[in-house]
Amino acid sequence: MKLRIAVITILCIGFVCVVSVPGSQTSAQGKRAASSNGPGVMPEITVLNPMGTPPPITLVPQAPRLDTLDGKTIYLINTGYIGTDRFMAEAEKWFKANYPKTNIVYKDNTSGASLSAVSDALWAEIEEKGDAAVVGLGH
Repeated sequence: MKLRIAVITILCIGFVCVVSVPGSQTSAQGKRAASSNGPGVMPEITVLNPMGTPPPITLVPQAPRLDTLDGKTIYLINTGYIGTDRFMAEAEKWFKANYPKTNIVYKDNTSGASLSAVSDALWAEIEEKGDAAVVGLGH
């Protein structure tokens, strides 16, 4: 056991001595780089920030709240995203049970599952006849 510890200690000391030999090639390269810029001066390097600069954000305020839902027309728009059909059906039931004086209009817009996919004709109809809209976008 003592012999094993002695051998391991000698090997570790040998590795340390080999790594830190002053005449090694890495030490010579470091000295050449330092001597080309003057004594003790390291070469200048440029570091770039990988974060980048985000574009400016234009804030758009939300539409003002309706003071009441009685007598208003609320559009429920299903964009075709997975599960929004079930959600909109439940929302329609809830509005009819809790706000019976509110007119609920359910529309399927299956041209795509995004806000930009809602057709211009449907937006125009909502602007003309509706007071508010709930658009099922998913996630």
